[in-house]
Amino acid sequence: MFGKKDFKGYTFIEGFPGIGLVGPMVISYVIDKLELEYVGYLQSPDFPPLISIHNYKPLPSIRIYSSKKYKILTVFAEFPIPINMTYEVSETVYKIIKQNGIVKLVSIGGMPVQNPDNKKVFAVVSDEKFAKEVSKLGIMLVPEGVSAGVSGQLLLRAATDSLPAIDLLVPVDRNMVDPSYAELAITYINKLMNLNIDVQELEKESKEVQAKIKDLMKKNKETHDSYKNNVEGAGPSMYA
Repeated sequence: MFGKKDFKGYTFIEGFPGIGLVGPMVISYVIDKLELEYVGYLQSPDFPPLISIHNYKPLPSIRIYSSKKYKILTVFAEFPIPINMTYEVSETVYKIIKQNGIVKLVSIGGMPVQNPDNKKVFAVVSDEKFAKEVSKLGIMLVPEGVSAGVSGQLLLRAATDSLPAIDLLVPVDRNMVDPSYAELAITYINKLMNLNIDVQELEKESKEVQAKIKDLMKKNKETHDSYKNNVEGAGPSMYA
């Protein structure tokens, strides 16, 4: 974090890249429309060796933003978290949540289905009390199943600490990215957090986010392949 900030009483929103890229589309749009402030970042030597360029400035690929007005703290990532780093990233994020007095956690992701319904969303919640609040908003609760990735780990930690948390799952086609997925998610985020985020420009901006993430993933693969080829072409390695 940059300097000392007071996030006590805030809601933390996360949506690391996953199926349908629902999370990044939503987070990017929320940051833009609510004019969130860039307040910090996550970094690790195991992250892809890439940076992002925005408005002529080099920036880390995982950034933290906040809004004092809306009491929101959020994290925006421009690459999927590798499986071997899921635990480390989730622990780091949860440490931020606990140390800053965050009172609610909202995770956003996609749930692959054969024929996505553009009106229904599902959710896994941290406890029965919060489940009752969520169900009143028309969100379908998942009684049995599996929650994976960073969101799953955060949900488990929240449940252990009795922190109200929801993993909001939008039905998606695993083979496509559709701005309507993000629009549906934001509709329910508005309800959950008493916000009024307009989604009129969502389609244009979500396509830009989609293009950026796909480009970063491509560059990461090219960087990895180039490094691998250079090492393999340099002769025997002391680590072989």
